[in-house]
Amino acid sequence: MTMLDTTGWPTDGLAHEGFFYGDQRHLLDGMVPFIAEGLAGGEPVLVALPTANLALVRDAVGEAPGLHWTDMGEAGRNPGAILPWVLQAFVDRHPGGRTRIVGESVWSGRSDAEYGACAQHEALVNAALAERGVSLLCPYDAGRLAEAVLADACATHPVIVGPQGRRPSVGFAPSDVLVRYNQPLPAPAHPVAALDYALDTLPEVRRFVTGYAETAGLDAGRVADLQIAVTELAANSITHAAGAGTLLVWCTDEDLVCEVRDDGWLADPLAGRLAPAPDGVGGRGLVIVHALCDLVLLHSTAAGTMVRLHMRRRRGQR
Repeated sequence: MTMLDTTGWPTDGLAHEGFFYGDQRHLLDGMVPFIAEGLAGGEPVLVALPTANLALVRDAVGEAPGLHWTDMGEAGRNPGAILPWVLQAFVDRHPGGRTRIVGESVWSGRSDAEYGACAQHEALVNAALAERGVSLLCPYDAGRLAEAVLADACATHPVIVGPQGRRPSVGFAPSDVLVRYNQPLPAPAHPVAALDYALDTLPEVRRFVTGYAETAGLDAGRVADLQIAVTELAANSITHAAGAGTLLVWCTDEDLVCEVRDDGWLADPLAGRLAPAPDGVGGRGLVIVHALCDLVLLHSTAAGTMVRLHMRRRRGQR
């Protein structure tokens, strides 16, 4: 495999490229020079990869000033948290110059539900970081991921790097990906408990969630996280929708699931995907929800919004 050639990368704004690798050797052939080039140019570098790939690249590269590591298997377990809490957070910590990031958000073993949120994440990166000085390289395991996943990668990355070299993506259409994965969420396959709420019954939401979370076996810290997340969503319903909503709760073998429904419309696809400025007013609710939950799924149209929260019943499981 040839080494990754970044000649011609943009020197201002966002460079967002998909890197299709076939095996571990090919992955290293791409990652090592990309990282080294950034460090040589004085750029802060973040390497955010799932656990096994992170260890592989870290062993090959070693440690260096300006080089940072993040386990995407943990920090990116909820794909909706990657943009505000991994990418944007890193860029914001290094103002005034260009940053360089390796970000692998899609890997074999992601559930179908997680994957849809990953595709939305990759599409939203193009708008969210368009004016930031970031070189973002996104690895995709072409030997293990489905052809449909690679096709989505071509739609969400303006440039693709693979065995045939570096080329513009003729299928680049991130807006189409956002539409394709903004679909109604599948009906629960397990018994559901429901609670209608309004301003005067908001305290009942917290008690309702707490009871089911404790029964599902979540530890105290996770119960508190879920209380905050659901309360934020219910408060948003009361403030921004018609002042009321419905909370559904059910358990699967792996997760406790909470779903908030109201008649509001999240018309901005970046809602909750960017952290607000420290001195900003509002805009924190949904981004906090993404930070606290293991998976957040959302479907929103002019007819209403559904936000589904997953909390793993045993925190370390995948």
